Amino acid sequence: MDKANKNNGINLVRSVNKNVRSSTRKLKPILKSLVGKKVDFALRDLEFSNKRICGEVKKTLSSAIANAENNFQYDIDKLIIKEAYCGKQVVMKRFRPRAKGRASPIMKPYSNLTIILSESTKDQKDKHGTKG
Repeated sequence: MDKANKNNGINLVRSVNKNVRSSTRKLKPILKSLVGKKVDFALRDLEFSNKRICGEVKKTLSSAIANAENNFQYDIDKLIIKEAYCGKQVVMKRFRPRAKGRASPIMKPYSNLTIILSESTKDQKDKHGTKG
């Protein structure tokens, strides 16, 4: 569920949520809006969003924050979302009976959700446009 990487002196913390019951098409706009934000602003945005899947995204983000705090002793106030992306998982195929003995398919897609956090520095704050 967690992993830390060291790239060019930047510490990264990752949290992965597998088998999220939503399509990638519905997840991508939510995740794009989170990239570059401080984690407290991102949690606030997810809290007041009216999308159903925002609860799962919030749970994954909270897990990444807990990993950063407990496993790597990072300061929560300095954490920003470096990357957030999703990928396809399995698709359950179901059929709905229709008129005249026909059937129409119902696709129930699942997704993988990954959020990567990093500690912000002065340069990253200016680059991402966050205040603090």
